[in-house]
Amino acid sequence: MATMNVSLPEPMGDWINEEVASGRFASVSDLVRDVVRERIEQRERIARVNELLEEGINSGIDPRSVDEIFADIRSRIPRNG
Repeated sequence: MATMNVSLPEPMGDWINEEVASGRFASVSDLVRDVVRERIEQRERIARVNELLEEGINSGIDPRSVDEIFADIRSRIPRNG
């Protein structure tokens, strides 16, 4: 496992210490790992959204009207009750 020393502005350091003191994280290392993991997952989600947008752009224009498209979407939503 890599060991790193990081310098942070005081407000960030205070926030980290408060998070650890709250009991949400066992240590500063746990918090940093969690933040990095979230950032990695966020980048992956953004990349996936970009892929889907590109796919949509490349798929061409739908011949249906906006009303027809929304009616189709509504028909796919499960009804409760």
